[in-house]
Amino acid sequence: MSTNADPLAALGALPGVPEAVDSVRKAVDRVYGHRVMRRRSNEITAEAALRGARGSAALSGADWALEEVRRRTDFSIDGESRTVGAALRLTAEAGQLLSIWRQSPLRVLARLHLVAAGGAGVSDELVGRPRFAGEPVDEPLVELPLPGADEVAGRLEGLSELVIAGGSAPALVTAAVVHGELLALRPFGSHNGLVARTAERIVLIGSGLDPKSVCPAEVGHGELGRAAYVAALDGYVSGTPEGVAAWIAHCGRAVELGARESTAVCEALQRGAA
Repeated sequence: MSTNADPLAALGALPGVPEAVDSVRKAVDRVYGHRVMRRRSNEITAEAALRGARGSAALSGADWALEEVRRRTDFSIDGESRTVGAALRLTAEAGQLLSIWRQSPLRVLARLHLVAAGGAGVSDELVGRPRFAGEPVDEPLVELPLPGADEVAGRLEGLSELVIAGGSAPALVTAAVVHGELLALRPFGSHNGLVARTAERIVLIGSGLDPKSVCPAEVGHGELGRAAYVAALDGYVSGTPEGVAAWIAHCGRAVELGARESTAVCEALQRGAA
């Protein structure tokens, strides 16, 4: 990253990023301005959480229909059901960790991995901590070269310092960088994608961009598809200004699609169809 005193703010000035930030803000404002949000925002938040978890699980290989996620009660039968269960648990946990995130992002990431991997057939020795040298990573979606444990530790510390320092960067930029770094590093032995997307959610909520968590980026990431997701991540990992800007714009589009999803839920509630 840049040596600028506020490197995230510098990323916010990359070509195409200000336009993405503005487009996201307009999409979010449309949801929050809907008349249904004034009376039934809790219902929209709950539905957004369910749909967000479904989208995140789909990217991790468990592409279930929404009604199946809504209906199912046992998430321990097989690998796919455990993935969906982990996504649901993470979504529920995200809102409880906002104050801790601002002070200690690494504690939150450890907690998220514990929530995701606990009871999912992962050895207790591998849960809730970054991987050590030589430990394998189970993350089939991301096939990029795996950084070593020392690099992971250093970059996680740098990411934590950026989050704690705050700065003037738009929420979208910070959320995209947190998401991209975690996917690139894959610091845990499993469930890195689920954790990365939940961390993105936490940033979007805690920044004030989406305080009621009704614009689930996970929905948009799922809708845009795994191929586009991986291609955009490749751009981020390249480190080029164009690649990083394309990743931020991709994350922005995902937030917009999440906002569109919740707008549709508002419209359905208004018609009495949901």
